[in-house]
Amino acid sequence: MSIMGQSPSTPLSDCLNAVCNGRDNCVAYPDNPLYQVAWVNRYNLDFPVTPVAVTRPGSAQDVSDFIKCAVANNVKVQPKSGGHSYANYGLGGTDGELVIDLVNLQDFSMDTTTWQATIGGGTRLSDVTSKLHNNGKRAISHGTCPGVGIGGHATIGGLGPSSRMWGSCLDHVIEVEVVTADGTIQRASETENSDLFFALKGAGAGFGVITEFVVKTHPEPGDVVQYSFSLTLDSHKDLIDVFQKWQDLISDPNLDRRFGTEFVMHELGVIITATFYGTEDEWKATGIPDRIPVGNVSVVIDDWLAVIAQQAEDAALWLSEIRSAFTARSLAFRPDETLSLDTITKLMNYIDGANRGTLLWFLIFDATGGAISDVPMNATAYSHRDKIMFCQGYGIGIPTLTQNTKDFINGVIDTIQGNTVQTLTTYPGYVDPVLQDPQVSYWGPNLNTLGQIKSKWDPNDLFHNPQSVRPAETV
Repeated sequence: MSIMGQSPSTPLSDCLNAVCNGRDNCVAYPDNPLYQVAWVNRYNLDFPVTPVAVTRPGSAQDVSDFIKCAVANNVKVQPKSGGHSYANYGLGGTDGELVIDLVNLQDFSMDTTTWQATIGGGTRLSDVTSKLHNNGKRAISHGTCPGVGIGGHATIGGLGPSSRMWGSCLDHVIEVEVVTADGTIQRASETENSDLFFALKGAGAGFGVITEFVVKTHPEPGDVVQYSFSLTLDSHKDLIDVFQKWQDLISDPNLDRRFGTEFVMHELGVIITATFYGTEDEWKATGIPDRIPVGNVSVVIDDWLAVIAQQAEDAALWLSEIRSAFTARSLAFRPDETLSLDTITKLMNYIDGANRGTLLWFLIFDATGGAISDVPMNATAYSHRDKIMFCQGYGIGIPTLTQNTKDFINGVIDTIQGNTVQTLTTYPGYVDPVLQDPQVSYWGPNLNTLGQIKSKWDPNDLFHNPQSVRPAETV
């Protein structure tokens, strides 16, 4: 008999229900009428997925107990923090997985002696910003989309405008509380379970469920210069010189680390955004204003929260909280892999001539490197220390995603790759579900080590999505 929207009794549901012990909003099953809307809540509507159940633990002990239920019933597990995976990997990415939704793990504390913050694994970036501000005017480096959860962000990379200055989000993590595949609640850091810590910093979804992060913080920057330039054009080939100038700027090995920038192409032209952490005089002294394409329009904002709000608004232009059907592809570039003038020309001509299938598409290039590149490649699972630029292509279907739009975004990536000698890799935070060898592309030089760590900590591949690290094949 089915009671209160709970599935007919199965060994798994009996186990999960026993953990919940009558608590409301603790677990839901596919026969719940609000299951897809309120519990699953896919970010990308083009990827249907139905988990076997969605759980909402209230503690690390709940997480442990839910994991033990999954193990006993031979069900795969994925944690969900903000749920912003482009391919819905926080929901398993494929049917039948158990989702551990960390929405209730929101604890926060600040040690005002060390200025280390302890942050619950389900906290959204907007709340991370405000809690750090309210507890000593502190800050960490992270991305601009306010709804993204720290759980995925700080275990995959976590890139944003201050990354060149402070490093990626995961570079701020100094310790975690994590539940591993046997249900054990444990700590991981550079001095405790250091191999697991290595894997969690860049490939977290395949290794455990992090319930709590301990992060180092910085004082909020005082002055910030925010730059945004918008150019409307008849055709994208008019952007060839503009893009080359921007790429030349971000390719400068001595580029001031206080500077972060994006080049965002869309249907009507381009928006170039830039953030400089310093005064207007310092900004001018860098020489960057003279090198940024087309004009020196700048706005000085000396309020950190206002800057974060402005960046969130900019991000909302192309990655809103609205659930939609979209296609996403991405590439990463070392200094020797940037686009030649010939490739830029071919790319712009391709865009102009393509049947795009939508008016809502974006091709985003963002600068990386700086402080991120100071950390050795083998220090964490994150393997893009040697990159200076990323590219993301998005096509959004209104109301539905057409094959034309998928073909268009694929064509953008193919045009760039087809005119580049090296095989370009990509960052797992910009997940690309059609990659041929995703693990090699995402974790490259660190993949063999990760496979060995996976074999030790999760030999049965409990923590699994279509592109997560697999256990190494033992000889």
